[in-house]
Amino acid sequence: MQSIYLDYAATTPVLPEVVEAMSSYFTDEYGNASSLHHFGVRARKAIEDSREIVAKFIGTKPETIVFTSSGTESDNMAIFGTYLKNREKKPHFITTAIEHPAVLNTCQFMEQLGVDVTYLPVSAEGLVDPAAVEAAITDRTVLISIMYANNEIGTVQPVAEIGQIANAHGIPFHTDAVQALSSTRIDVREKHIDMLSAAGHKLYAPKGVGFFFLGAGWGIKPIMHGGDHEYGIRPSTENVPGIVGLATAIDIISRDMEHEAERERELREYIIDHVLAEIDGSSLNGSRTECLPGITSLSFDGVLGFDLAMLLDREGIAVSTGSACHSLSQKPSHVLRALGLSHGICLETIRVSIGRQTTQEELDYFLEKLQDAVKALRAGRARNIDTRKPEIEDDL
Repeated sequence: MQSIYLDYAATTPVLPEVVEAMSSYFTDEYGNASSLHHFGVRARKAIEDSREIVAKFIGTKPETIVFTSSGTESDNMAIFGTYLKNREKKPHFITTAIEHPAVLNTCQFMEQLGVDVTYLPVSAEGLVDPAAVEAAITDRTVLISIMYANNEIGTVQPVAEIGQIANAHGIPFHTDAVQALSSTRIDVREKHIDMLSAAGHKLYAPKGVGFFFLGAGWGIKPIMHGGDHEYGIRPSTENVPGIVGLATAIDIISRDMEHEAERERELREYIIDHVLAEIDGSSLNGSRTECLPGITSLSFDGVLGFDLAMLLDREGIAVSTGSACHSLSQKPSHVLRALGLSHGICLETIRVSIGRQTTQEELDYFLEKLQDAVKALRAGRARNIDTRKPEIEDDL
């Protein structure tokens, strides 16, 4: 049986070159970067060299990059840090209904602290209207946080236009770019981005490391307290191997990003063309054009996405039902519901996400097994798929 990974949107494999670059920082160059001796000096140099690589990747200066543990921590820095800076003025935030839980749940928590939050709707393809962003601005708006691209359907937002609106009103613009950066070259100055979140494990680097871009002039309050690491914004002994791994991965993927994105886009079109033409009752969710090259959200009438994912797993194929953050729940995806899809269609959806190692031969095998699985589930021939299957929760 083949083993085919089609869940790159959940996490990516660490590149061999990245593992090699990290290895010495576990065994030989293991110093604390805050130490004064030569072990510490070498660790500090590795961090600062990495900071330069990351900064160049998004078109900024090294001193605007803060290393973190994850995209979630970076999102919390932007949101919670902005709240702490502005809490005396009863602040107002603007975001969308389809954000990653790292933003959505944090904004919901902000409401408990007295923040007014506007959750903008999106179109049937998952796009937010920049005019709606501008219309939502008040004299108390202190943050606009809108993801660069959605992790479930791949839709890419009109970030530059939104950034221009935010800048014109003197409001910091934060974007969660965790899902986008592996296949999209983002220049924070060109896109008018003031804060940006990223995670290593979506960039072919290890889990447990990320970065936060904080543009000059947009100070925030730290959300943790301790030492003076990372310009006093993120106290904690730096994860030197992880940071080196992150920078190494970024250096590698940036070399051929446009070519690889085009290759993945062609493979995505290959999937969509075959599924829509060969499987009755199938449909694509999100935009076919304004999207990341590697993410495809597909629905199949009469077939639960959970059952389909489990049946494909029997054939050695890994797909998901949506965000990995809540993949074991059969509660309808908040993203799909925001597109206007019914409760039933939301539960009949899988996400197929491809990456640098995906081949057309793997997709041919997947497409063959996908047709078989859909037929079997519709005919009721697939039994006892997974005894761990959770109960279906009520609608949102």
